[in-house]
Amino acid sequence: MHEYDRSSKWLIQHHGASILRLAGITDVVEWEPLQAEVVQPRGLPDGFLRARRATQPEPGLYVIEVATYPEPRIAEQAVRDAALVYLNRGIVPEVIVLVLRRRGRRPAPRMARLRSESGQTSFHVKWRMIELWEIPAEVLLAAEDVGVLPWVSLSKIDGPPEPVLRRCRERIDREAPPDEHESLLAVSQVLARLRYHDETLFQLLGGRKAMLELPFLEELKAEWIREAVEKEKAAREAVEKEKAAREVAEKAAREADHEAACRIILEVLGARFGSAAKELRAELAAINDDARLGELARLAGTCKTLEAFHARLRTP
Repeated sequence: MHEYDRSSKWLIQHHGASILRLAGITDVVEWEPLQAEVVQPRGLPDGFLRARRATQPEPGLYVIEVATYPEPRIAEQAVRDAALVYLNRGIVPEVIVLVLRRRGRRPAPRMARLRSESGQTSFHVKWRMIELWEIPAEVLLAAEDVGVLPWVSLSKIDGPPEPVLRRCRERIDREAPPDEHESLLAVSQVLARLRYHDETLFQLLGGRKAMLELPFLEELKAEWIREAVEKEKAAREAVEKEKAAREVAEKAAREADHEAACRIILEVLGARFGSAAKELRAELAAINDDARLGELARLAGTCKTLEAFHARLRTP
């Protein structure tokens, strides 16, 4: 996992309402992060929140995906998140995709339509897309929300970045809760490194010391371990299910082959010696040795009498 992935996850867990602010949702009165086990372990979203807006009597569900670049896989992630939350809770969540950096001219997908093979069933999903470079830095700086400050370095900055990052540092020093001060500086620097390569800028946000310490990583360690355990468990269960399914299929195939062999033997004997051959069905069905059934199948076409076949059938 890249450092900026970890930084984004920390910001979602501690400042989820600030992410919603980036999406234009500015009237959140209460919110809480939810555990991501609502979806399959191999498809965990970056963030899962419950938040209530001032205009809503009940809180809503929000899925957050953070993408470094506008890649096609965004659509797969957004559709997966919406579908799995709906299956788990019976509620369609608000899906918000935050794209950090522009790359080329490829636009980020904002919707997806899945169709069945016949086209009679379709699944249409769209989501809120935030292209961080399109948000003016001054808009974020004007917000009375210290949680948006780490994102400022990736926003639309008019002019040199140093004065803007200096203002971010001053705001964090002044407004951040004491137990989050170092972490906010660390994640601010991690995100700034996605865009800039000037060490003097990073010194404004704590420099190499902050990067080496990354105080929030200890807090996330337990979560990463939990996710790794869940993924390993899911992989193990998938292997076990695949093994069980394979065993069932193999057993069904063996039973089908056995039944077919018995049927052929009885049909040959019936054609040669009449309906009395049907009385041998139970004895044939009790044979589990494929080689023995093959021998009896050959004998069914060459024996002189049904009694001779029956005598051989009873011989071990």
